[in-house]
Formats: sequence, structure tokens, C-alpha cells
Amino acid sequence: MTTTIADASNQKLRGGYYTPPSIAHFLSQWAIRHPSDAVLEPSCGDGAILGAAARRLLHLGATPSDVSHQLTGVELFASEATAAQVRLQHLGVPLNGSVLTGDFFSALGNPTLLPFEVAAPLANKRFDVVLGNPPFLRFQTFPEAQREQAFALMRKAGLNPNRLTNAWVPFLVASALQLRPGGRLAMVIPAELLQVKYAEETRLFLAHFFDSITLISFKKLVFEGIQQEVVLVLAEREAQGPGGIDLIEIEDEADLAAAQPLLEESSHYKTIDHAADKWLVYLLEQREIDLIRTLRAHPSLKRLGNFASVDVGVVTGKNEFFVVDAETVQARDLAAFAVPLAGRTVQLPGLRYARAEWQAQADAGYRCFLLDFSLAAVTPLSENARAFIREGEQRGMHTGYKCRIRDPWYKVPNAWQPDAFLFRQIHRYPKLVLNEAGATATDTIHRVRFKGQAPRAALIAAFHSSLTFAFFEVMGRSYGGGVLEIEPNEAENVPLPLAAECPFDLDTLDEMERRNRMDLVLDETDRVLLRDHLGLDAGEVRALRAIGAKLSERRVNRKARKRTP
Repeated sequence: MTTTIADASNQKLRGGYYTPPSIAHFLSQWAIRHPSDAVLEPSCGDGAILGAAARRLLHLGATPSDVSHQLTGVELFASEATAAQVRLQHLGVPLNGSVLTGDFFSALGNPTLLPFEVAAPLANKRFDVVLGNPPFLRFQTFPEAQREQAFALMRKAGLNPNRLTNAWVPFLVASALQLRPGGRLAMVIPAELLQVKYAEETRLFLAHFFDSITLISFKKLVFEGIQQEVVLVLAEREAQGPGGIDLIEIEDEADLAAAQPLLEESSHYKTIDHAADKWLVYLLEQREIDLIRTLRAHPSLKRLGNFASVDVGVVTGKNEFFVVDAETVQARDLAAFAVPLAGRTVQLPGLRYARAEWQAQADAGYRCFLLDFSLAAVTPLSENARAFIREGEQRGMHTGYKCRIRDPWYKVPNAWQPDAFLFRQIHRYPKLVLNEAGATATDTIHRVRFKGQAPRAALIAAFHSSLTFAFFEVMGRSYGGGVLEIEPNEAENVPLPLAAECPFDLDTLDEMERRNRMDLVLDETDRVLLRDHLGLDAGEVRALRAIGAKLSERRVNRKARKRTP
């Protein structure tokens, strides 16, 4: 079924997540510097930001008549556009076409689709300031007509949108392209900009298009009623001074005023890397960033992918059916199809996972068996197995998407046993656990296969170093729940300080981790691998451990933070 504008009306497309007044004021204060500035708001909603811009221009000395000609707000929904017009009228600003009702992308990309009064002000005009809080709308609910125009504009700018591209991305890019040299952009953007893969190209575009970029993130949620984290993007073309990038984190919107003086100082900027790096790295100090960049190019550092391949765990589609305990296996006579399983990270408390440990978990009632009915190619399905499958069908297990697209639905593919387990969702720190239990894993845990004659114990030890931990924090993605997540291809690119000789006793390191003393593990591996092998000095090793701790503590501490009442 085709998505319509009406279907999407409850999404951010219609400006449903209104900008808090303090943020609207802050954006306007920073971006508008002169009473003659021409201002664009491409998705103005009920006019919260447009009203703040009008007040700023009036404060700087512009007349209400001037303001009516300097402001251009575009809004798709007529009811919202009317609310924005009323807001301006309350400020004494006459209605001289300041608020246009129509599709922003059509006005820029194909003006013939719109009435003249909408298209004409935008077709060839450039602005001194762009302000906004663009829609947060995923591909599936981004109305097709708008999406096609938006994506066409992105391609014209040399970008390559895809099915992961959210609506805020073309709003940000197209708005930036409307700026004059020396112009400023100030927008509320989802915090995904900092780290998600689909925003990688957008980060690269912004890094090239603007001379200076300041990102302000919040420790607490600032939007009423939603769990969406946001950042304020403050960017300037042809900025005075050296320029660069910075990421500033404050408690909430109440701290914005205190951050204002810093924004006018060029000394706070860090050197921007025009690669497609994730921008959380700019929370670090410049010396820490320089250390990360230097080590990334270190000739003695290999990548995890040089020694191992990383893949997702088994995707069953219905863990409640396929993941069972020993009692179920015995009672239903399913032993021929039951494979040892590490289904949860709590099953992996150390750095090695032995068969005896798995057996103890099975005896304790853990759901640590995967039912792999593809083994029926070797052992035909018994009547008990067929009865179990029929019961699953009666419970609707075969109707889930992943099961529905399999034939037959009950045969889970790729249930192979890896050499090691890599935590996909990371809480305190990453872990690579040697698999000595012959177990497989569900997709909460990545599966690792070592290549060739890779030294297993040495790889496990080298993984648990301050260098690797720091790079995991920089290269992974953190979420509001405090979890760090890393994809297989990202994990394979993480540097690994593997030495030719491995003096470590894995049993000793394993015992340290089981006592929750990863600090002792790092002391040992850092001394041998970072100091002796790589030749880093004590200060550099301390810095790496501090980087990992700083970024880890930031994400873990965010999980309990809610919006200020």
C-alpha cells in the first residue's frame, strides 16, 4: 500500500515534536547576527523557531515590515502554516508571504509542481541563515512523492540516499545548499548524525561544506514525550579563524546560555578529519584525538579482521520456540537436534567458555540448547520432533517474518559453532571469549572464526587491551540505554596489538575477569603489548585507558537520565 501524507501525519513530518522555546531562542541568537539577515526555516511547523527568529531580528533593529520580507518558512500542512502565521502576527509582523504552504523539496527541485507563490521565493534565493528542526521520518513512512524530490536533490549534490536514509538528512543537506557564503546553519538533528552508518555520507558532506561545526548534545532528553536524543548543529560557511569541529555535551537546555560564550571562541575547535569517522570522537580532547589518529596508522597494528572473521549469531526468528532448556530436550526426546548454545552474555562470565561450564548451566536450567532441525538431513525427524513442530505451528510460531520466509520454517540456517564469541551489545567493556564448549550463539552475540593458524590464546589476550577498548568506543554506536553496539564489519576493522610472542597465561586472565578485575587484565596486556611491543610511553597508555573509560562512562551514565521536569 502506498504511504500517503495523511498516513504520515502523526510522524515528525508534520512538526509534531515541537521545539522547546529555550532551544528555538538559542538557535536564533547564535545564527542571526545582523538585522538584515535573510532566514529560511524549511519545516517550520507551528512557527516556534520562526517566531524566535522574528524576535531576534526585531531585537537587532529590523522593522516588522523588514522581518516579514526577511523570513521564509515552509510548511507542508496548512493547519500548521496557519499557526505559524498567527504567531508572527502576534509579534506585529505583517503577512507578506513569510510562511509558505507546500513541499520544500518540490519547491527546490521541481518548482513547476507548486503554485507560483510557493516556488518563486525559493527557486533562486539564497539565505544568510538556515534554522530548523526537520522531520524524523524513516524511509517506509516518508511519502513517496516527497521522498523522490528529496532524494533527487541529494543526488544532485553528489550524495547517494538509500532505504536507510531518514527524512531529516535531505532537509539538512538541501537547506545547507541554500546558504550564502558566510552563512550560518543552526538545526535540531537526531543524535544519530554522530554515529550511525547511514549518516556517514552526511557527516562527510558537512565536513567539506562548512568551515566550522559545533555540535551540542544533551545528557538529558529535551523533547517532551519522546525518547529521541538530539544534537544542535551549529555550522558556518567561510568562518573567520581556523575553523574546525567540536562536540560539547551539556546537562539540558537550561545550560545553553552558559555555553554561548564558548561558541564565539575559535580556540575550542578541534581539527576535523575529512574521513567518514563517527563524530563521537570529538568529545575527546585534541591530544586524545591525535593519539587515536596516530595509532590508527601505526605500522605494527593489525586489524581483528586480519586474524578472524566476524559474523552475526543465529537468527531463529522465534527464540521462544528454538531456544530451550535441558528439561524440554529430555521430555520431548529432542537430543538429536539439540545444539549447545550461548544465548545470553551472562553465560560468558570469563574469557573462555568450557564444555563443563556449559554443562553446569544446562544442569541449572538455563535455556542453553538450540533446536537445529536442519540436522534431520542426518537424523530423520522423529515423531516426537514432528509433534513438537506441530505444536509450534498451533501457537503461530511459523507466522513470524523470519520463519515465514524459510522453507521449511523450522529449519534454522547457519547454526555453525564459532571459535570465539564477541559481545554484540556491550555494557561496561567489549569481550572476546574463546569457545571451548562447541556451542553456537543467537544474534545477541557475534560469532568469530579464526583464520588459518591464528594463535587463539594470544588473540583473546590482545583483544583485552586499553587500545582495543578505546577503539571499540570510538568505532561502535551507543544508544540511550547505555549499550554500545558494534556490527561485524566494524569489529573486523578494530586495531589489535598482537605480538609475535604471547607470554600470557589465559587461565590467569580468565580468572581475573571472573573476579570482575578487568583492570588487572589491562595492566598485564598493556604492559606487554602497548609498552613493550608497540613502544608507547606510560602517558600514552594512560591516555588510551582514559579514552575508553570516558566514553564508556558517558554512555552507561546516560541510561538513567530522563527529561528534566
